[in-house]
Amino acid sequence: MTESNTIYPPLQLFIDGEWISRGSRNCEPVLNPATGEVLGELPHATREDLDRALASSVKGFKTWRALLPEKRSEILRQAAALMKARGDQITTVASMESGKPLQQSRIELHMSTEVLEWYAEEGRRAYGRVLPQRQAGTRMLVVKEPVGPVAAFTPWNFPQGNPARKLGAALGAGCSCIIKPAEDTPATALLMARCLQEAGVPDGAVNMVFGVPSEVCPYILRSGVVRKMTFTGSIPVGKELMKIAAERMIRTTMELGGHAPVLVFEDADIESTLDQCVAAKFRNGGQVCVSPTRYYVHESIYEKFVAGFTARVGRLKVGNPLNTDKQMGPMIHARRREAIAALVQDAVDHGATLNTGGSPIDGPGFFYQPTVLSSIPLSARIMNEEPFGPVALINPFSEFEEVMALANRLPYGLAGFAFTDSAKRVKLIGEQLEVGMIGINTFAISVPESPFGGIKESGHGSEEGIEGLEACLITKFISEA
Repeated sequence: MTESNTIYPPLQLFIDGEWISRGSRNCEPVLNPATGEVLGELPHATREDLDRALASSVKGFKTWRALLPEKRSEILRQAAALMKARGDQITTVASMESGKPLQQSRIELHMSTEVLEWYAEEGRRAYGRVLPQRQAGTRMLVVKEPVGPVAAFTPWNFPQGNPARKLGAALGAGCSCIIKPAEDTPATALLMARCLQEAGVPDGAVNMVFGVPSEVCPYILRSGVVRKMTFTGSIPVGKELMKIAAERMIRTTMELGGHAPVLVFEDADIESTLDQCVAAKFRNGGQVCVSPTRYYVHESIYEKFVAGFTARVGRLKVGNPLNTDKQMGPMIHARRREAIAALVQDAVDHGATLNTGGSPIDGPGFFYQPTVLSSIPLSARIMNEEPFGPVALINPFSEFEEVMALANRLPYGLAGFAFTDSAKRVKLIGEQLEVGMIGINTFAISVPESPFGGIKESGHGSEEGIEGLEACLITKFISEA
């Protein structure tokens, strides 16, 4: 029996508190991207399964919202405790499915449990207010109530964090949630669902289904059951789902693609900046929505920066993510690797300098070399399309106005970063960079109490923070005479 057989759980659907195995359902293989090994066969929900999950979400909403906030809080905190206790299995499975190095999966587990714990407490603070009287003997109230069943669609790259954000907000607000995690990384989400069930989340408050996304997601949204959709993924898919949501005026939180600029000024601590930049760029193989991608470096330190960046990338250890000395694993699948190779080749064809990397890595799995390109023309596809892979793009700039125009030239607006010791420049960057999240002298832009979301075509609304809870609440005004 292989290690994956003993650690990797059965792949099932979770509907109305019941764990449903394959039976006669269509299935798809789930692959380990580091080895190409088939980890398991994932059952696809039938129409009958989806109908049952939707009906269960209605029932589960009534049960869950009726619990006192302190009881819901207790259950969410217990679920987080169970996840911590089972952390070795959860993080190993997450790395097996996603290709993310084990240490990064451990950090993600910590983040995920923090999110559940934070929403456990913030859900107790969904405050309303009493308005001043207009006349004696009357009262005017503003109250907050859960919006209703939430549909959540998550990508594979944070198989713990993305479900935790969406489930935490919905459950913290008193909503039920029907969630379709990514079919590439189902077991990680299923392990979380089991922790929620064992912690006491009532049947129907959480339903987890899988299938062909272009079939499952529209069916759920058009059911008439869903009151809120939260989606993390690509811009084109997000736009299509928004059109469907608009048919029933379903409120939406959309966390879409990015192409994060990094502005490195001449007064930055170059060695510290380089260490941070390389670690952040190749986290999860660059398959991160807020991954720093377009590095704009002041011309006075440009050559030194490119040389230092390239040297550090050359020392990165790439390999099986379960080996604890590895700093980068594979791409999620062969299609992703092929897409990266095409973007890099296009950039070179346009005249970019290939400093290191630029090729797939031979052997099993879907590995691609950590890659550094410099002096990339703006006409190259990779300067305009989100690469979502292990490629750093480094170009020089001379003036503040110039680099700000370069940073803001794309329709993306998720995250941006800057490195400088100038207090005045810090203020100007905060005012002028057109993104939803900014890290200055840091890449740490996500904690449970802070809003996470973008602007422009990178989406709208925020997860985490009080904004994430508010997105799952409705505001009701009551006037009493």
